[in-house]
Amino acid sequence: MIKTDKGTYGIDLDHLEEVCKADKPDAVIFVQVLGVPHYKEKLLALKEKYGFCLLEDACASLGAEHSDGSMVGTVGDMSSFSFYFGHQLSTIEGGMVNTDDKELYDILLMLRSHGWAKDLDQEAYDKLIADHNIDDFHRPFTFFIPGFNLRSTDLQAFIGLRQIERAGWVSQRRYENHLRYASNLDGYVEFQNWGEDFPVSISFGALAQSDEHRREIVSRLVENGIETRIYSAGNLGRHPFWVERYGSFEDEMSDNIHTRGFFLPNYPELTLEEVDFICSIVKGLRKK
Repeated sequence: MIKTDKGTYGIDLDHLEEVCKADKPDAVIFVQVLGVPHYKEKLLALKEKYGFCLLEDACASLGAEHSDGSMVGTVGDMSSFSFYFGHQLSTIEGGMVNTDDKELYDILLMLRSHGWAKDLDQEAYDKLIADHNIDDFHRPFTFFIPGFNLRSTDLQAFIGLRQIERAGWVSQRRYENHLRYASNLDGYVEFQNWGEDFPVSISFGALAQSDEHRREIVSRLVENGIETRIYSAGNLGRHPFWVERYGSFEDEMSDNIHTRGFFLPNYPELTLEEVDFICSIVKGLRKK
């Protein structure tokens, strides 16, 4: 498990390099945390230096941009996005995987459909058949890899397509709300640093001054009907599934997120005035 960066709350890239030197991983998964872009150039430099496959978890970051104008989701060899309820675009359940690598693309097509090759283009399909010497009788039902059944329903597709035309507006509004939270809460709580990047968050993540301070804030939010939750899973190295297998993972920044982190609402219909009100509740400037 990798330590947490104190700026973006993504993986600590200095620690990642130590791991690469010691363990020589074949693949590295990194998260674009809550719509705040991670360090693109350094990630790509490490990938080039150590030759690992870079997998980008951008599930909560659709629409975010790096300072050079490139979109989140274009850094890794593959990137994943979630269309779960409450994300930048939603099909209620589901998501997508992006790649510009033809071999990975063909594998993904097979993975989503039981491991069949029927969705591949003709050239790729014929090559697989020839390479494995599949006869005509078995050709339609040959499974080349272990797979899933992940095709979206017509209803999911309809809902998703209807949102495409407003995706730019959604990103802009979430960005504006995110900056408004930061302006209001600067100096009162801690939050991510995005530098010159363009954050598009599903929630505004913050760290209270202590666990007790977080409890006070959460109580005020709940009393005023404002939804909140802890900061994702916090330190996954403190959860039973990890501890029971590998022992507890300790890291100062990861533990700070675990014990002090909380979320504030962000969605495109949320107005700047409502953001101001939520911030006043966080700071205890208003009563119920």
